[in-house]
Amino acid sequence: MKINRRAALKVGGTGAVLAAAGGVWRAWEQGVWSAGEGPAYEPWRRWRSDPSEGPLALVRAAILAANPHNSQPWLFRVGASRIDLFADPARDIGAVDPDHREMYIGLGCALENLLLAAGARGLAWRLALMPDRAHATHVARIDLTPGPRATSELYEAIPHRHTNRGPYDRSRAVPPDLLDAMTRTAGDDARLSWLVSDTDRRRLGQLIVRATEAIVADDAQSRASARWFRFRWADVQRHRDGITIDANLTDPLMRVAAKMLPPLSRERSDRFWLAATRDTFVATAAGFGILSVHDARDNAQRLRGGRAWQRLHLQATARGLALQPLNQPTERADRERVLAIEPTFGRALTELVDDAAWQALMTFRVGYPTRPAALSPRRAAEALLI
Repeated sequence: MKINRRAALKVGGTGAVLAAAGGVWRAWEQGVWSAGEGPAYEPWRRWRSDPSEGPLALVRAAILAANPHNSQPWLFRVGASRIDLFADPARDIGAVDPDHREMYIGLGCALENLLLAAGARGLAWRLALMPDRAHATHVARIDLTPGPRATSELYEAIPHRHTNRGPYDRSRAVPPDLLDAMTRTAGDDARLSWLVSDTDRRRLGQLIVRATEAIVADDAQSRASARWFRFRWADVQRHRDGITIDANLTDPLMRVAAKMLPPLSRERSDRFWLAATRDTFVATAAGFGILSVHDARDNAQRLRGGRAWQRLHLQATARGLALQPLNQPTERADRERVLAIEPTFGRALTELVDDAAWQALMTFRVGYPTRPAALSPRRAAEALLI
């Protein structure tokens, strides 16, 4: 049967139009042109809300804090002159945080934002950590009274602080005086160690890669981590939590491709994460840091360490630096302890800290970013009140 050439071209042209239309629809459905928009991102724009809201305004700042896997593990009880902070067990990230170390660090981050906001709004505060030892979910009690206003570069950096997972500028070293200033910012409740020499960078960098390999090989940890990835734009807007494509990929072309293509399988996603850890996170870091406390298993010290981390991240943001937690070694150390297996990573962290009085709480990288970081989704403050 003969095929009319004009008809064939017409059919082909129609197919191309339909394919293009389908591509446009897919791009719209996946939020290709809507990064940082929609209800899931509204809390970033409402953080400095009407003062007439009273203490609720402090919660709006608290929920923008750093936290593990963007799980947002917090709940708040707000009164006229008191705020109580609680851990939310439903936000447990499972085998990747088997001892809740990272949950309490994240709660400490939220607490620091809240206290910074209190000072900026002219409220003095009195803090009690773990006020009811019989109930570990009652994390903090903050009593508020009128006081002098106290703003700072840390407070002003709250809406600009984001975890940057892109490449850092390896040709640009972080000035020693800035590292010293950040060490002072960590305060007395935490110890900050910088690993910036080639030898030290290589030592911790290799440990981070090995820990990532171990997590990928551990089915329980791999599944627990994958549960918090939000590949679909509709899921981002519905759940308003987790790690998104926008936050995970800083390269614009890769970001568009990842949104347009079908979601990766868990195995392929793990391979991508391992490659990014080795070839981007570790390879481009200007240096690494270890934040330590006296007892990394004590929840009150984890909270203080979280407050210190939040201050560090805010200060880095104000000075044009990027920070990214790379907690794979501590995640594996906690997993080793829970499973009662050989403490390979626990021992390596002890050797890196090299001081029996301190224990590694978290590890991270530092450097000057080459691309901006994107917003992460946040649940509304009103949805977090009890």
